[in-house]
Amino acid sequence: MSEIATDKFDDWKKEDSFEHHELAIVEQPVSSANQESTCSSALDLRDPRNWPHCKKDVVILMISFHSMSSTFMTAGIVPASSKFAVSYGVSLASASYLVSIQILLLGVTPIFWVVAMERYGRHYILIFSVLASMVCNLGGAWCTTYAGQMVTRALCATFISPPIGIGSVIVTELTTPDERARKLGWWVVMTILGTPAGPFIMGFVVQHTQVRWIFWIYSIVNFLQAVAYLLLGAETLYPPVPKSETLEVKGSVMKTLARKLVPRRLDVRPMRLRNVLTPFELAANTRILVAAMATSIKFCYGNIVYVVEMPLTFTEKLGLDAQQTGHQFASYIQSAGGNFYPADRFWLTYIGFFTIIAGLLIWGSRLEQATTWNITPCVGIAIASFGNQIQSNVLTAYAVDTSPDKSAHIGVFFNFIRLLYGFIAPFYFPYLFNTLNYAVAAGLMCGLVVIGGIIPVSIIQLTASRKDLSIEM
Repeated sequence: MSEIATDKFDDWKKEDSFEHHELAIVEQPVSSANQESTCSSALDLRDPRNWPHCKKDVVILMISFHSMSSTFMTAGIVPASSKFAVSYGVSLASASYLVSIQILLLGVTPIFWVVAMERYGRHYILIFSVLASMVCNLGGAWCTTYAGQMVTRALCATFISPPIGIGSVIVTELTTPDERARKLGWWVVMTILGTPAGPFIMGFVVQHTQVRWIFWIYSIVNFLQAVAYLLLGAETLYPPVPKSETLEVKGSVMKTLARKLVPRRLDVRPMRLRNVLTPFELAANTRILVAAMATSIKFCYGNIVYVVEMPLTFTEKLGLDAQQTGHQFASYIQSAGGNFYPADRFWLTYIGFFTIIAGLLIWGSRLEQATTWNITPCVGIAIASFGNQIQSNVLTAYAVDTSPDKSAHIGVFFNFIRLLYGFIAPFYFPYLFNTLNYAVAAGLMCGLVVIGGIIPVSIIQLTASRKDLSIEM
């Protein structure tokens, strides 16, 4: 039996394609009869498809929370922007670049992490991710210069970023097609929820304690994540190693934890540049490209614009302090939901597009008229956030259901396009609002949502067949 398993593994090692391995995970059915006959094998017991449902859900929730922490830690320093500006002797706009650099790296670095994960497995990289992020956050707590803080934020974003790109493939490895959209929704919702939750919670911290406590709290969260991965996590890459090379399950708890901390190469294929560039091949798939671009447009004008401009508009224009600025992000959290949709997903995107447009118009017009704080701009943010939530669930699930064998690359590709566009936007936002005012600028953004989102999605929906739009069961 071990010789057969080893021969199969050798054949798999020779295959130099991520898609081949992912297709083997996604498409091979595991019937109850087959599962009962093979569960006695140690190799098959390591197959994520044979895990208990509770274990699968725990792993998905851990990866979802990890993804949430990446956006939480990026946006969580927003209420401290004014204090950073004073402490480091820079302008408020320059202080906001501490957020912008993290947005860029959250989009770019998963491209490299996905290759490492295919070679060393998901579990090792995720543990390293949170431990390295913890070290960077400890460093951030003691930074005394703007340049030093920029370095720690850049490194932290780099290390914490793996799940924001690879989360889709882990969910795919642990779910059946009929439950994939719902479990992908967990990951998407928590990733988006991190953006408002960070400033909302850290606003209290900045107002009542020292700014460095932001980074102490981040470090504690990272440490708890590492403990959770060690105690509850497991490798989802299958088959990771031949049976003859597996570690014995027997042994003390300390030995088991030690084995989990020692990385081993699970795939002997060499790393090549074309592996890094593979996600960009999805640009040739019109349906995935349109979904990615539509996601980027709605993410920028239904999310990033409010996060980046919040300290500038509510602090400078309306004179709010750090805690009061953080309170404004409650409008995001109140609108975050958990509804997940079956086939014919594109019909629901129009609800998302039109609520984003309505939210933008309310936010821009009411903020332009405001001389003191009032609730109406936050109402616009809440409406736009509702649309952003719908779009994220629908478009991500649609892309993965279209090509489940490329789920790892889809997550990386979506993330790269979305966050690269989100990184560029803050550089032109100040000039846009100063030149056109908030109301007119919001109208311009609505036009971009129509051109870059509604029209392309409508064309794809009209030209695609019913078979292409339905979920393969």
